[in-house]
Amino acid sequence: MIDFTVRSEMRLSIGQVHRNVLALASSRSCFVLGDRLSFRMLSQPRVAGFHQTAWRGSQILEDNSRGGPLTLASLEVQSRVGYGKKEKVARTAVPKPSSRASSLNVKPKVSSNVKPAKSALMKSAGIKKTLKVDEAMFSAKSFEELGLPPLLVDQLNKEGLTAPTEVQSAAIPIIAQKHDVVIQSYTGSGKTLAYLLPILSEIGPLKRTMEQDNSEKRSGVEAVIVAPSRELGMQIVREVEKILGPSDKRLVQQLVGGANRSRQEEALKKNKPLIVVGTPGRISEISAAGKLHTHGCRFLVLDEVDQLLSFNYREDMHRILEHVGRRSGATSRDVLGPLARRSERQTILVSATIPFSVIRAARSWGHDPVLIRAKSVVPLDSVTVPRPALSQSDANSTSPSQSVNQAAVGSLPPSLEHYYCTAKAQHKVDTLRRCIHALEAQTVIAFMNNTKPLKDVVFKLEARGIKATELHGDLGKLARSTVLKKFKDGEFRVLVTNELSARGLDVPECDLVVNLDLPTDSTHYAHRAGRTGRLGRKGIVVTICEENEGFVVRKMRKQLAVAIKPCEFTEGELVVHKEDVE
Repeated sequence: MIDFTVRSEMRLSIGQVHRNVLALASSRSCFVLGDRLSFRMLSQPRVAGFHQTAWRGSQILEDNSRGGPLTLASLEVQSRVGYGKKEKVARTAVPKPSSRASSLNVKPKVSSNVKPAKSALMKSAGIKKTLKVDEAMFSAKSFEELGLPPLLVDQLNKEGLTAPTEVQSAAIPIIAQKHDVVIQSYTGSGKTLAYLLPILSEIGPLKRTMEQDNSEKRSGVEAVIVAPSRELGMQIVREVEKILGPSDKRLVQQLVGGANRSRQEEALKKNKPLIVVGTPGRISEISAAGKLHTHGCRFLVLDEVDQLLSFNYREDMHRILEHVGRRSGATSRDVLGPLARRSERQTILVSATIPFSVIRAARSWGHDPVLIRAKSVVPLDSVTVPRPALSQSDANSTSPSQSVNQAAVGSLPPSLEHYYCTAKAQHKVDTLRRCIHALEAQTVIAFMNNTKPLKDVVFKLEARGIKATELHGDLGKLARSTVLKKFKDGEFRVLVTNELSARGLDVPECDLVVNLDLPTDSTHYAHRAGRTGRLGRKGIVVTICEENEGFVVRKMRKQLAVAIKPCEFTEGELVVHKEDVE
């Protein structure tokens, strides 16, 4: 019986040793885990318990390691074994913090509202960048005033680009200061060049002379630009090629879906591009195959980021964010392994609308991000954006302060005129014909919600003597490129499309946008309307709805804070009715 008692005591003692050793390991690992997923999954009460247990265990071992050899007594295990009685183990009270713990401000008592260690560790690791805003730049009359390198300015002048737009004047100096940014401006305001020009100032043949010394040290892709659609991706590629010129256009590579993947991989190997532009699916696919190496990437641009946040792109975007460079503000002390050797990336988010989801993503993906609007540069932390409705009472509220609606405010070009008229469903195409003739529009984009009726609308317009074509996602890459080229060249007067062309499609000559189907919300209305009135040109937006849908237009008018006037088309003229009182 005595032998059994001794063995029982030994098992209890060894078990306590294991618990204290694990506590010590936990206290060390909490500084290593940092932003790892497994640690983030702990709830706040469990995180508090985790830290408390780690402190106690480590404090016991540290105090005893200074006091003498590691024994059962030094581990403060007291086992009381009674003859013929149940074994009971009593633990002593936790010792008071040592001087070392006090100097580190370590407290064993953790309140119930303890925040996860991620924010504290990350904030302490990153150094807050100083935001320097020179308001004189907002009124810059030339690109030289914005500090662009002479070679780049000369190339812009050759392309007829001599004066920056308002958003370009605000964005270029701030991006040059290495800040992570969110660029918000209405469609057609020049957002693409607002981020391309500062990137081309740092990489490629047109960069600053001070960057020449470091050019040989770097190799591989230095900028990744992600776009939600093939059309927008190819449009960005053409913008870069136009600036680089024919001799250096191989330095930009498109990786869009619908194209031959093998040829894209061969071009990556052969041309060794500095800039990659593509859609999330194809970039993620080639990256997973090991054919696209972006660990040394310095710039990550997410164009139309509110669209990229949709559920369809979730897995692809996760891979891109994990494999493109290293998040700004995260030093090598915060990360382990190969991640510590990656280049620190600069994250640039771009969209005409900035809902709460974009604000949250910018704070998560970037470091101290800055919100850039025309003639406005402010830290993103100072921006208040309403969160989506969480309760039923909030969801039923008629207030226009919900995030998706607030995001669309200010996203419309200022030179647009907005109208709406009513017609029965079977008469909408005829109303479209009368609208085109009354406004004498030469380049028209008509939007519908579904793909199936597009062909029928094109057939009816052709029967009425109006040359029209359709554009939708079911067309192949070559067919879509051909349709767009013919439309831009004036071979077709009307382009009938769905939501595919609502983002990023750049047709400067477009003078009329018609909604044959109502957009789903004010944000979609803003993106559709932005296809006309680009770069200060005048444009008209007409919504053709049924009688019982008029209240939807009036609601969007209130949410967007623009005048959408009721009208009709009679005898070849536009007749505007008196504003209806709500």
